[in-house]
Amino acid sequence: MAEYKNIVFIYNPHSGKEQIKTYLYDIMQEFRKFDADIVVRPTVRRLDAYDYIKENAHRYDLVIVSGGDGTLNETVKAMMELGENKKPIAYIPSGTTNDFARTLGINERMDIVAKMIVEGEPRLIDVGSFGDTYFTYIAAVGAFTKVSYATPQSAKNIFGHQAYMIEAVKSLTDIKPMFLRIKTEHGMVEGDFIYGMISNSESVGGFKGFTGKYVSINDGIFEVTFVRYPNNPAQFQNMLTALLTQNYSSDMLYYDHINSVSVESDKEIPWVLDGEFGGDRQKVDISVVPNALEIVF
Repeated sequence: MAEYKNIVFIYNPHSGKEQIKTYLYDIMQEFRKFDADIVVRPTVRRLDAYDYIKENAHRYDLVIVSGGDGTLNETVKAMMELGENKKPIAYIPSGTTNDFARTLGINERMDIVAKMIVEGEPRLIDVGSFGDTYFTYIAAVGAFTKVSYATPQSAKNIFGHQAYMIEAVKSLTDIKPMFLRIKTEHGMVEGDFIYGMISNSESVGGFKGFTGKYVSINDGIFEVTFVRYPNNPAQFQNMLTALLTQNYSSDMLYYDHINSVSVESDKEIPWVLDGEFGGDRQKVDISVVPNALEIVF
């Protein structure tokens, strides 16, 4: 067990199905084993965790957060912007999909994860740089990406993961081709695509397998997957088959392992970072920041 004198526990009370209400007492009982001064702070608005960490991280030896992937994104972004003054973090997932938690192997009951944190040690993870900001495990563009931030919290609390599926079906008619020029250290490809992601997670949208078999949180490498626009029924079938069978050599997919990538379009297009809106960009440079942050588990 690592030793800490001052800890802050920041949690999103509305994340997932508000399950923090069930486990908060048990979580705090586990945290008592730290024998540290602990400040408990629920978030009250979007970016609350980000703002608090930027202003107060210097007061703590460890910052523990609980929420969905968006809360984790706020935490990582704040810490990365602190530069040399960043502190170790820990994460108790309580969201609807918890993609990065699945990769870390901590997608467990919340009190169990709290125990893992108390008994755990800091481990280094890679972080993604996206222009002038950061992401934890995925930067995505194109079809269905709006679903992650457009789905109402109330629907997620009632229906859970099915809320995303409902929103995805509603967005089927919005699928349009995007002209993209993709440059990596291995070369350049361009053409019409319907979806793209730069990821460092075994799970995307609650589903495993779409990012390849060799995902590591600290190898200095991200996985790049872009899906080409199908011009006819045969290409559409080839695209579906390639995705379902994870055939990354298919002509309908562009797949690579990269340190950095530049993505350019002929117009501004919306990006999503860790399930949150990441802004409209015509061109963006994305790279891996290796061993950028310590996470305790």
